[in-house]
Amino acid sequence: MTSNNNLYDKIVLPAVNTLTSNMTKMYKGFSTVSANTENYNLYDFELIKQDILNHFYTRQGERLMNPSFGCVIWDLLFEPLTEQVKGVILQNVNTIVNYDPRVKSENVTVTAYDTGIQVQLTLLFVPYNLQQTMQLSFDQANNLVVQ
Repeated sequence: MTSNNNLYDKIVLPAVNTLTSNMTKMYKGFSTVSANTENYNLYDFELIKQDILNHFYTRQGERLMNPSFGCVIWDLLFEPLTEQVKGVILQNVNTIVNYDPRVKSENVTVTAYDTGIQVQLTLLFVPYNLQQTMQLSFDQANNLVVQ
């Protein structure tokens, strides 16, 4: 019996690294919009991107009890893209990105194209310290094309 007690004395468990355990964040959600998801589950980057896209898909004033939530670009599609309109769009895009604490806007470019307005966003995913560029094309046919 004493030999078994000696075995337990020799077992050494590795210490848990608290720095890496605090950094492992995982966001979990679902989306019925994306066709390439299995069982509608989304994780991490894909979930964050879908949350941002949902905000852009929502026209400002559509959300019940929160009339300032949403995107103003839908109401500005048929307006000439003057510097004033561009400034309103830039402010709204930054508001949408700042609404989500998981991302920060690194660069925003607004341009006009044949049938709509194009917004190019460089986003920093804060928990992962990674950047990604999204290109959103708001078409006059009320479609949002993500590239």
